Amino acid sequence: MQAWQVHENGEPGAVMRLADVAPPTPGDGQVLLRVRAANINFPDALMCRGHYQVRPPLPFTPGVEICGETEDGRRVIANPVLPHGGFAEYAVADAAALLPAPDSLDDAEAAALHIGYQTGWFGLHRRAGLEAGETLLVHAAAGGVGSAAVQLGKAAGATVIGVAGGAEKAAVARDLGCDVVVDRHTEDVVAAVKEATGGRGADVIYDPVGGEAYAQSAKLAAFEGRIVVVGFASGTIPSPGLNHALVKNYSIMGLHWGLYNTKNPKLVRHCHEQLTGLAARGAIKPLVSERVALDGAAAAVQKVADGLSTGRIAVVTEEAA
Repeated sequence: MQAWQVHENGEPGAVMRLADVAPPTPGDGQVLLRVRAANINFPDALMCRGHYQVRPPLPFTPGVEICGETEDGRRVIANPVLPHGGFAEYAVADAAALLPAPDSLDDAEAAALHIGYQTGWFGLHRRAGLEAGETLLVHAAAGGVGSAAVQLGKAAGATVIGVAGGAEKAAVARDLGCDVVVDRHTEDVVAAVKEATGGRGADVIYDPVGGEAYAQSAKLAAFEGRIVVVGFASGTIPSPGLNHALVKNYSIMGLHWGLYNTKNPKLVRHCHEQLTGLAARGAIKPLVSERVALDGAAAAVQKVADGLSTGRIAVVTEEAA
């Protein structure tokens, strides 16, 4: 089979190599899946660089979420077991963790429903307790993680303010349903959000960026606001001022979605049921901005690494395309 492999750490476009290799052999409790579509996530780029908390042994195949097909023909959503990731024709996954792919979504959309939307659902509902009528601020609103949070926020009845970088991404955030869009390239984010909220700030702030975005979040948290920290796409991990959180009476919440797979997997299945229902009635629909063939995966991962993508880019196998 064909699979992309990383033999040394570095930029994805330089270190990912397409090779003919033997299909992976499933271990105990695992299944072999034919990859129909693999969604590109920022952690794929971080793993190529050797900067992610999970460091699979070299060589490894990136690709942490797929829509695959079982031997009996079922479409499923899965997180491949590294080092045999999803940017390949076949991958292995834990049988107990397979989730049914919604009939309402195509392969690329189904692959994109998993990590970003699960993270959004757990962050907004399980951690922050977002309620209808509250104001939600989403950083990187046009990205894969942010776009999911925007849609989930709107589905929950929140007023959603999206922050995006540049006119193109601002337009995408607007099309996603943001009530207010702030272009951080041309506007003062803090001033614009305060103006939009009458000086009150946001009840829930969803931050996959870190760095300067987190500094803005701290200034924009409303009374009893909740800042949900889900990642550091900026590359800078902030150091929160806890005295500031105390004085302003807001909460800082971390979210590592992957922990639920081991700590409480029943919640992951419950979340998938909720997401499937939302997708079936059209309340959410993964934004797949681009579909590329397997031989275009390295360039596509580099594009995500460079912050040049909107929504999700999916690698679709030629047979399934």
